[in-house]
Amino acid sequence: MINLFQPQVGAEELNAIADVFEDRWLGHGPRTKAFEAAFAAHLGVDAEHVVFLNSGTAGLFLALESLDLARGDEVVLPSLSFVAAANAILTTGATPVFCDVDARTLNPTAEDVERALTDRTRAVVVLHYGGYPGEVARIAELCRERGVTLVEDAACSVASRVDGLAVGTFGDLAMWSFDAMKVLITGDGGMIYAKDAERAARVRRLAYHGLVQPSGFGYAKVSARWWELDVPEPGRRVIGNDMTAAIGAVQLRRLPELVGRRREIVALYDRELADTEGLLLPPPLPEGHESTYYFYWVQMDPRIRDAVAGDLLAADIYTTFRYAPLHKVPAYAHGAPEFGLPGSDWAADRTLCLPLHPGLSDADVLTVVAALRKSVAERTAEVTA
Repeated sequence: MINLFQPQVGAEELNAIADVFEDRWLGHGPRTKAFEAAFAAHLGVDAEHVVFLNSGTAGLFLALESLDLARGDEVVLPSLSFVAAANAILTTGATPVFCDVDARTLNPTAEDVERALTDRTRAVVVLHYGGYPGEVARIAELCRERGVTLVEDAACSVASRVDGLAVGTFGDLAMWSFDAMKVLITGDGGMIYAKDAERAARVRRLAYHGLVQPSGFGYAKVSARWWELDVPEPGRRVIGNDMTAAIGAVQLRRLPELVGRRREIVALYDRELADTEGLLLPPPLPEGHESTYYFYWVQMDPRIRDAVAGDLLAADIYTTFRYAPLHKVPAYAHGAPEFGLPGSDWAADRTLCLPLHPGLSDADVLTVVAALRKSVAERTAEVTA
C-alpha cells in the first residue's frame, strides 16, 4: 500500500529514547524544557511562551479555555477544519460559526472571515490548509481591528512562513500537532504558543493540574514544604514528557530534510500531472509564502471523485479528503450560515488528497500519477458518454 502518511523515524530517534531510558526519567523534565526552547527558537519567540503537550487537540482545548468564553459567545472557524476545533469551542459553551474557504486553496480569505463576524464574535480559529499559510497576515490584521482573538490551528504547518515570519506567531494563540501522521512527529504530542506572557503562564498552569509550581523529582525545591500545592484554578494533565520530547528534538533537527523531500514530491506531482485533462492542481504559493507541504490535493468532476478514490484504493494507493465540512456534521446541527458556504461545498465534492510523505520514492509518486491519470480518463469517459 502506498500510504497517505508515513512517519519518518529511525536510529537517531531510537538512540534518543535509549538516552532517556538510561537517565531513568521518562516524565515531564529537562528534555521537555529543552524541546520547548528549541521549538521556540524555531518560531523566533521566547521559550516561556510555548508549552509541550500530549496532543495538538489538547492545545486547541487549552487555547479556547484560556479565553473564558461563555454561552452566547461565538467563535468563527472554516467549515473545512478538523473536528477537534469545533469540539474545543463547544466545550466552552460558545457557538462555532462556520465561515467559507477559497474553493481552490481551501483556506479562508479575510473576506470569508469578516462575513461571519458579528457583535458576539470573541475569537477566530483559522486553519492553514495542508501547511499552506493562506491569508493569515490579513486575517490577523482584521482580528486586531475588530478586537477579536485569533487562534491559529497550525497543526499541519510546523515549517510554514510568510515573509520569514513563522505561521502560528501572527495570532494571539496557536497550536501544532506532532502525532504519528504529521510532519514532525513525537508519536503523540503537540505544542501551544501564547503571545501574551500572562496568558502563556496561565496556559502552562492549566496544562498541569492548575499548579503554580509542580513538585516532585526533577523540579527544584521551592519551599521547606515542597509537597504543598498552590492551585489558583483547576486544570488537567495534558503535558508532554521527556521520552516524546527526545523524539521531537531529533525530528526538529531533521525538519529541513523532511520538508525538503516533501517539496520535491510536490514538484514531481506538479510536473507529471500538469497536462492531465479534468484535473486541477493546488494553486502556486504567493510570493513570500513557505509551505510545510502536508497535503497535496487535486480536484475533479464531482461525478467521478469517489470512483477515482475507489480505483486508487483497489490499486493499493490510499487517498482521502480532509477535512469533511463541519457544517454538515450532526453534532453542529445549526449548519451553514445564511450567507452559505459555496466554496466549502464545491471543494468538498471535488477534492482528493494524494499520498505525500518523505518515505515515497520517485517511482512511488509516478505509480500514483499513472493510476490517477488512468482513472480520471476512464471515469470521465463514462460520465460524458
